[in-house]
Amino acid sequence: MSQKKNENDLMDKIVSLSKRRGFVFPSSEIYGGIGSTWDYGPLGAELKRNLKNYWWDAMTNRRDDIEGLDAAILMHPEVWHTSGHVSEFTDPLVDCKKCKARFRADQLEMSRCPLKPSKSPLECGGELTEARQFNLMFKTYMGPLEDDANIVYIRPETAQGIYVNFLNVKNSSRQKIPFGIAQVGKAFRNEITPGNFIFRTREFEQMEMQFFVHPSEDQKWFDYWREERWKWYESLGINMDKMRWHEHDEKELAHYAKTAFDIEYEYPFGWQELEGIHNRTDFDLSRHMEATKKDLRYSDDVYTEKFIPYIIETSAGVDRTLLTLLVDGYDEVEIKGEKRVFMRLSPKIAPIQAAVFPLVKKDGMPEFAENVYHELKKRFKTFYDVSGAIGRRYARMDEAGCPFGITIDGQTIEDETMTVRDRDSMEQKRMKVGELIEFLEKQIYG
Repeated sequence: MSQKKNENDLMDKIVSLSKRRGFVFPSSEIYGGIGSTWDYGPLGAELKRNLKNYWWDAMTNRRDDIEGLDAAILMHPEVWHTSGHVSEFTDPLVDCKKCKARFRADQLEMSRCPLKPSKSPLECGGELTEARQFNLMFKTYMGPLEDDANIVYIRPETAQGIYVNFLNVKNSSRQKIPFGIAQVGKAFRNEITPGNFIFRTREFEQMEMQFFVHPSEDQKWFDYWREERWKWYESLGINMDKMRWHEHDEKELAHYAKTAFDIEYEYPFGWQELEGIHNRTDFDLSRHMEATKKDLRYSDDVYTEKFIPYIIETSAGVDRTLLTLLVDGYDEVEIKGEKRVFMRLSPKIAPIQAAVFPLVKKDGMPEFAENVYHELKKRFKTFYDVSGAIGRRYARMDEAGCPFGITIDGQTIEDETMTVRDRDSMEQKRMKVGELIEFLEKQIYG
């Protein structure tokens, strides 16, 4: 079997499991769906929320030098003219005269023709048009009249909302440089060729932090944030052998960047960007200061001269990170001749953190189990299941990514201890409720 076939099989399995278990559904599916948009089901919504909270905790709650922000999706249209998005936020577009599909000219090898058997546009024999530039921003109108004077853009990134609020955050929080502003929010790009499940979509969510520094300290902070972001992915339990750094060369480097590195992950469809760390210099604040005539320079009792801060950016996609966790966590194990699926998600972000099972529906076990369930639910996302053989219940939770299964059995009624099963090691230990709560808090909250 070819490597490509194996890669496709893995993605197919993850997409199938995601729908079956309620991680991710095709959007508007009963109407036939809409291109490359997805809805997060019960497990997916919990996983996504836990992931964002884990990032937010690392970026803001555990630090004194980063403030949070939630900027509006609709912004003054001049923001996007000033930032260069209206004129420069484009991808090269080509049309295939045979299948009538459109592709990014710089990603033809990764694209697939809609005609069966699906091939790369370079292999299907169709004639491609000359490349032309296609702007990725969605437009809409603000107000009752649909004319050019009322055009607004639906933001293609969250960073500009941070830049235009630089003074507001600095003054209201009394932060001094170096300091950062963090934001989690939706962004929208009219991608030519979205695909690979939730890897590249037209509606997505970003986790971005912009760190403002003195120009003389830009390299120091750039190196610092490279190390911090790498350690954050390590803390999620991702297989770091499937992670690497990619430095942008002169051809790849964005017009605003002095230096840029991507953290890449080896997906079933190849090495792709997971997060970008960029030295954006003073480009953004300089452009906005020039356009608005607002003084965005900084000075204090340490830096007595006025200067425009340099910006070190860390930019990650929520959806892309979630896909990474699903791909990295997916595992198949044969147990007693049966193939079992395990979603090995870290307890820190698992959508269900503990599951409680009474062994049988009698002898006081359901009543004891329900008491344990309600006690755990005060602190952790907990699931209660009394239906089916205990092995089937474990298997359902393994697929859902739940790291700990708690079984109430006959011995529980005698000494109030219960079995705690670890999803990954399969080890079982007996604990009382107090010990269990302490154990779970340590495993989940560290």
